[in-house]
Parts: sequence; structure tokens; C-alpha cells
Amino acid sequence: MELPDVTRAIAAATSLATSLNLPTADATVLHDSNKLALRLTPCDVFARVAHVGQEVAQLEIELALRLAEVGSPVGILEPRVDPLVYTRDGFAITLWTYYEPATPQVVPADYAKALEQLHAGMRKVDVPTPRFTDRIAEAQEIVANPNRSPELTDADRIFLSTKLTSLRQAIEARNAPEQLLHGEPHPGNVLSTKAGPLFIDVETSCRGPIEFDLAHAPEEVSAHYPNADQALLTDCRHLVLAMVAAWRWDREDQFPNGRQFGQELLRLLREPTPAPTLDAVTRQLDTL
Repeated sequence: MELPDVTRAIAAATSLATSLNLPTADATVLHDSNKLALRLTPCDVFARVAHVGQEVAQLEIELALRLAEVGSPVGILEPRVDPLVYTRDGFAITLWTYYEPATPQVVPADYAKALEQLHAGMRKVDVPTPRFTDRIAEAQEIVANPNRSPELTDADRIFLSTKLTSLRQAIEARNAPEQLLHGEPHPGNVLSTKAGPLFIDVETSCRGPIEFDLAHAPEEVSAHYPNADQALLTDCRHLVLAMVAAWRWDREDQFPNGRQFGQELLRLLREPTPAPTLDAVTRQLDTL
């Protein structure tokens, strides 16, 4: 979010929490991109804040409740208030349990086991969600529309559009089994807690092959996930890089260093060697 919006979003979240009898004297920004993640203290609540209309928070709440019912490893909503999407000052706010980190990082084997458990739970839940191809279509729309991606050069626009189309065709041609997925189970959406790894941000859920989810995880994680189709996983990893590249060129994107990220992804997609995972690219750029 832009700084003025961040200030307003923090004020809206703290005001809401106080009105719900959750004592709040301070708010710490945990993550800031198109949505804001806050830790409210001393009530110790995890708040997610987005502009109204730029989120699917109701889906996230419904899915989180259903997954918790079947014992899936997901972060749960704040139990002291009603599980609702609250609106205040133009923001949609959801309130969740805050988990103190148990370790700096989740061990790859534990990460993979938790993701496998999440997928098993998702097979028990029937909630209408988009198909993964809808996400591809959104990325293609950004690339195809110069008004949405004015900084993208003509050559890069053609390249990225062709890449998205060919990867979609290659993945669909494999006719792999599809199911409900997290949609973006990257390390930023996995919490290390005393109860084990827990997944958050399930508003990105969609239907597709499990390799689409695995493509968002570090390579070490997929090595521990049983029976993954490695060829399909490679295609999905390329697809994830191509979609993220498109999102970074969206004129409305507020991801930190987004254009630099977009340039690096385009470079990697043109390389003849196997593309790295999204996690590896993110860690590389974070060191620059």
C-alpha cells in the first residue's frame, strides 16, 4: 500500500479491534504489498487489511472455517470475535489468531508433510473456487492491455503472452487430476508454530493439479512430497514465474521493488537452463 493508505489502514484496524473489546495500543506491520498484515498488541491479534473490493476475504473466512473443521493445518480466526469481514474507512479487515514463531524457518520435510495434509483436507471441502486457469487469464489480461502494463516493452509483452499461452496448453494437455488447492503456499504463507507448520492466506485458493501448489514452494519441499509428476512440476514452476512476472508489471501493483522483480523474472524465463523456483528468485532479490 502507499504510505497514506498504510496509515489509514492501521488506524482502521486498531479502531476496529478496540471497538470489539480487543485492547490495542500498537500495530506492527508484518507484511505490506497490495494487502497489509498487522500484529495488534497487547491483544495479540493478526489483522489482514485490504481496500474494499480488492480482496476475497469472505471466501477466505469460509474456507478457513471449513478446513479447521476437518483438522487441516491452517491458521484460525480470532476466537474472541465473530468470524466476519469487517469494513471500516474503505478497508476490509479480517482478524486472525497470532502465532509466535517457533523457529526461523519451517523444515522442508515438515513443510511438505503439512502441505500434503492440507491437500488431503481440501479434498473433503466443497467450496466454489476459480480454476488455476482463471489466474492465468488474469495475468494474460495484464500483459495484453497496455493501459494496465504501460511500462512493459512490446518485445517483452509478446514474449510473456506467448509464454503464458504455451505453458497453459502444456499443463492442460497432461490431463492431471485436479482438486482444491491453496493457490500460493509459498514460505510467506507458512507459519512455524508450536503446533507445527500452519498455512495462511487461503483466499488464493483455486482448483488445479497439486503440482501447481508445489511450484510455489521451495525445491527442497517438493523433494519430500510423494508422487509428484516432475515434468508437470517443471511446467508449473515456469508458469508461476510467468504469472508473477505479469503481476509485477501491473500499473496497480504495489509489491516492493516490483519492476525490478518483473525484469529479473523475464530474464530468467528467457534462459535456456531450468528456471529456479519463485522462492529462490525472491531470496536472491532480497539480498540485492
